[in-house]
Amino acid sequence: MAAAAAGVGGLIAARALLPPGTPAVHGPRAVSVLEKVRLGGAEQWVLQRSADIGNPLVLFLHGGPGTSQLTANRRNTRSLEKSFTVVNWDQRGAGKSYRAIRDTERMTIEQFVHDTRDLTMRLLDRYAQQRLVLVGHSWGSVIGAMAAAAHPELYHCYVGIGQLARMAEGEELSYRWALQQARERRDDKAIGVLAAMGPPPYRGDWQKATVRQRALLAQFGGEVHDSRRGALGPVLSALLFSREYTYLDRVNYFRGIFGSMRLLWPELMEVNLFETVPEIGVPVVLAEGRHDMECPSEIAERYFCALRAPSKELVWFERSAHLPNTEEREEFNRMMVEIVLPLTGPREGRPLEPGDR
Repeated sequence: MAAAAAGVGGLIAARALLPPGTPAVHGPRAVSVLEKVRLGGAEQWVLQRSADIGNPLVLFLHGGPGTSQLTANRRNTRSLEKSFTVVNWDQRGAGKSYRAIRDTERMTIEQFVHDTRDLTMRLLDRYAQQRLVLVGHSWGSVIGAMAAAAHPELYHCYVGIGQLARMAEGEELSYRWALQQARERRDDKAIGVLAAMGPPPYRGDWQKATVRQRALLAQFGGEVHDSRRGALGPVLSALLFSREYTYLDRVNYFRGIFGSMRLLWPELMEVNLFETVPEIGVPVVLAEGRHDMECPSEIAERYFCALRAPSKELVWFERSAHLPNTEEREEFNRMMVEIVLPLTGPREGRPLEPGDR
């Protein structure tokens, strides 16, 4: 066991010393690019992977705020590279784009929506396409819904995963559920922790209280169904063995989570998409884990029913909580191919050749 641990440690250390990159996608029309771009005055990192550069584009907006999923989602969406050009982006203040957090005045929801539009325009121009598929998870679902509503001409459709709709209500439900689970389990320690902080908005240090509540939520299966560790295990695995991240990027990953939360959480608590985004002018697909209590799926379902859109589909993942794209990866990717891909229609624009990259 010691030898195996030493071997794993050596592999992690060796990868940390390599320059950042991404595993190749093979084929005459394939693309596998990890690059730094400038969005809204800040340098940010974008990963693009596809078996065919003529595939429809899909841009994933990670959760958080500040919780990069560039590497984890690259692994999860590997099979989608046959059908889409898959784009993962470390938003300002997250992961490889951590340094952008220094411009604190631009750490606003409005700026993230602007960044999304800027990146969308850059991708459409690069791949000679007119629209792309926009996918937002959790925090990213706020940015995604707002961007799709503001610029429907740029998107084939909008896909929300763990859709956030009314943040304050969601936090209240999440807290109450965690307290109920603690009582049912007769977990006196958890009951004491939750009782001491009180319901949101929490007494004292709200950031520390939120982190503690999320830890208990994960322990009770409200983040990842049937897992007491929540998302920590998959995140650490993807992060430690990443080809895309340097040693400093790994450190900044965690700095980005806490720094972004401190700057953006107060504004996020005011989000109410029922009022600000009652309509999206493109087809909408929501992918919801039945057991999600981080962004409670019952609120997402109510938002789905209230939302006006040319077409809507709510897809339930019965064995998932907040991460259906990870917990039921194959089913999620099948949904993307069977439900979302047809929404992109025939390929648009001139056919790209490898030299166009």
